[in-house]
Amino acid sequence: MKARTIISLVLLLLFLIFPDDAMAQRRRRGESFSDSPRELLNPTAPADSLSNDSIPLPAIPDSLAVSDSKKKDGLNAPVEYEANDSIVFTAGGYVHLYGSGKVNYEKIELTSEIISMNMDSSTVFARGVQDSIGNVTGTPVFKDGDTGYETKTMRYNFKSKRGYISNVVTQQGEGYVTGNNAKKGTNDELFMQHGRYTTCDHHDHPHFYLQMTRAKVRPKKNVVTGPAYLVVEDVPLPFAVPFFFFPFNSSYSSGFIMPTYMDDSSRGFGLTGGGYYFAIDDKKDMKLLADIYTRGSWALAVESNYIKRYKYSGAFQMNYQVTKTGDKNADDYLVSKDFKVVWSHRQDAKASPNSSFSAQVNFSTSSYERQNVNNLYNPNLMAQNTKTSSVSYSRTFPEQKLTISSTFNIAQSMRDSSIAVTLPDMNISLSRLYPFKRKRAVGQERWYEKISLSYTGQLRNSITTKDDQLFKSNLVKDWKNGMSHSIPVSATFTAFKYFNITPSFNYREKWLTHKVEQEWSATDNRLMPTDTIYGFYRLYDYDMSLSLNTKLYGMYQPLFKAAKEREVMIRHVFTPQISLSNAPDFGASHYGYWETVEYIDANGMPRTQTYSPYAGQIYSPPGQGKRQSISFDVANNIEMKYKSLKDSTYRKVSIIDELGGNISYNAAADSMNWSNLNLRLRLKYGKKTFSMNAVFATYAYEFNNKGEVYVGKKTEWSYGRFGRFQGWSNSFSYTLNNDTFKKLFGKDKDKDEKDNKKGGKDSNADPNDLDSDLNDEEDTTPEKKVEKAQAGADGYQEFKMPWSFNINYRINITENRKADINPKSMRYPYKVTHNLNCGGNIKLSNKWSVTFNSGYDFEYKKITQTTFSISRDLHCWNMSASLTPFGVYKSYNFTIRASASILQDLKWEQRSQTQSNIRWY
Repeated sequence: MKARTIISLVLLLLFLIFPDDAMAQRRRRGESFSDSPRELLNPTAPADSLSNDSIPLPAIPDSLAVSDSKKKDGLNAPVEYEANDSIVFTAGGYVHLYGSGKVNYEKIELTSEIISMNMDSSTVFARGVQDSIGNVTGTPVFKDGDTGYETKTMRYNFKSKRGYISNVVTQQGEGYVTGNNAKKGTNDELFMQHGRYTTCDHHDHPHFYLQMTRAKVRPKKNVVTGPAYLVVEDVPLPFAVPFFFFPFNSSYSSGFIMPTYMDDSSRGFGLTGGGYYFAIDDKKDMKLLADIYTRGSWALAVESNYIKRYKYSGAFQMNYQVTKTGDKNADDYLVSKDFKVVWSHRQDAKASPNSSFSAQVNFSTSSYERQNVNNLYNPNLMAQNTKTSSVSYSRTFPEQKLTISSTFNIAQSMRDSSIAVTLPDMNISLSRLYPFKRKRAVGQERWYEKISLSYTGQLRNSITTKDDQLFKSNLVKDWKNGMSHSIPVSATFTAFKYFNITPSFNYREKWLTHKVEQEWSATDNRLMPTDTIYGFYRLYDYDMSLSLNTKLYGMYQPLFKAAKEREVMIRHVFTPQISLSNAPDFGASHYGYWETVEYIDANGMPRTQTYSPYAGQIYSPPGQGKRQSISFDVANNIEMKYKSLKDSTYRKVSIIDELGGNISYNAAADSMNWSNLNLRLRLKYGKKTFSMNAVFATYAYEFNNKGEVYVGKKTEWSYGRFGRFQGWSNSFSYTLNNDTFKKLFGKDKDKDEKDNKKGGKDSNADPNDLDSDLNDEEDTTPEKKVEKAQAGADGYQEFKMPWSFNINYRINITENRKADINPKSMRYPYKVTHNLNCGGNIKLSNKWSVTFNSGYDFEYKKITQTTFSISRDLHCWNMSASLTPFGVYKSYNFTIRASASILQDLKWEQRSQTQSNIRWY
């Protein structure tokens, strides 16, 4: 008892001797911050100190509770606080939080390494801690709702909602606002002097910024400043503005679109792309844009986007421009009026399973792309020769097995201003039916139950004219229209287990709206139209055929040692087919499809010539002559399967995917019964496919009495020669990249892993079974990878740059009929036209990127349209340069601009003028 009394007296003496401030835990660690809690909460402040706004708080229980859930007098909500290290209460109503302190009040959240609160004045002060080498950590982060502020020190009053912030950083929109000293108002606004605005995320030392003398920041609303000037890499530039205004509206709202300055030699000075944005609702919007130039050119544009979730989405654009070039009243003065309509509509696949609607419209006048300023530096648009547009709708009736589809097509040729329009192109199709099939089948299937039929109908209305004559055309006289019907009936039977027999009957019918009568004109020495008769004309034809086909399999296993070790097995599939077809002569007079005209030629000899009054329409009339033909077709397929040495899996390789040919013989023809021989070859390696089709003429060239060459009635075989090669065309493309040489000269780990995965799936495969899907074979297609150039351990750039190079070669071989024929071989020389196109890209480093496209035309011996571009990522800026030195449209363009879209006008651009024939010096 005596010892306890002595200890109590000693503790009481210590409390009386030492001041209250010494009892609070502190972690100074050499920091230069104030030590007094009163000084922390009341540093040398201006006259309107926040302490005047304080409201006393009730006494806090003497405990280390991490939150105060009681309602504070004068405050709207309780103040909750916590700390990871310690919470110390001192005299005068002070609370000190050490170690990741956190204070919450309503929507306000404050976190800092050290926080000191005065419960009487409702004020709080926060700061970080400084270590022995001067680094400050745990600086305050203040959040008022969704708006956050990073600061060095902060003093705030909960009651008045005002405070002082030093070294504040707050993100607003795409940019950051920083300031040395700022005052926070009651409505969350910030008032600062000598602040900065930048879109560079290195806000502590940005690459560029706008130095603001005075500014008012309204979070998520706007920034309004007084005079400001631009600073780049800490160098002030002589570019200043008396004030500026940046909106930061995060909500969906309407607003003005600022124009871009333009300088063009033919149009003059101008403002482009300015207008107004209408935020109609969450499902659609609209932009109105305008261009204007000092020499009288102007343009208007309307753009709209729309979307309805799970239903459809699309975009619509309409442009109208008036271009004036040259001097008025001069010979070179030209005024052109052009328009363009672009519409894209996509329907969600789940919106309607039985119907679909889509649109891809890109329609413009022939001179629009060449007159539009924005396209003058895009060689692809300037050299574009054709444009296509399509709007389609389809509807399926599953119960009736009926499908109705309609398409509206437009094809434009920019070269000669011609346009081909089809409106509509409607198709009606009935799925294959088995009309004689029993509803309740008992026993085996009867032969007549295999008979099937289907129906296809097409209604077309089209015209080909000039684009300026389209709306002046007559629907009856200028448009071609008609309807066709097709009803195929067929069945497939098996004979002797190995042969498939397929008889078929095809009926076709065409409905036309007019016919053209013709007579012989002695003046023109040819048939000339005399009368066009409009009405309803029905033309029909039919044919019957019978085909027989089978498959023959041959297996071969090589006997040499390497083949035995790998269990190589080769399979050859031979597919022959014979078809018989028969059709009457629809050129007979009783059908009325062909007419015969008798006339006297210039030598006084009687002549006859046939023509069809229905020729030249949207559907051709049935052909002349009786047809009783026999067709022969053969196809070969060779595949190989072998065992992998790495594991027990089997690999499949297609050696020849298809090698075949076909020819026919018309027994009903008086002469030239044989058709041309058609050969085809298809090779498949992985996902790469090579196809080639060649035609060999059967009948040989001969000379007539005048020494002219014509196709005679004797076959090439009768002269001991193979069929005459008619020509061939094809294109080859290949892409080289980083992985190409790795696969050729190095070990590709990714490929080995892929092989192992595939091997596990086919490890128990039968080596003699080659009927498996060849799609399981290894994929040799180089995959495109997006990767960045990296630096090694020594800090230097590794020589590993992502790149790709694409080569496309097209060749066309045809007979040159303009040259002289070889009288011995009776062959014309062949004309070869080929061109080479190439393009690629290389990423020199993480910041540099280069792309190019070029080619060579061997016929004209010229380099084709060439484009070369290089870009550099400058972090918060972007620099790009493009050059088109060859081709019809030469140009260059250099641009350096801020990356942020809100600063789209902060740029410098230098480019060539809009003339297409630039001279290079």
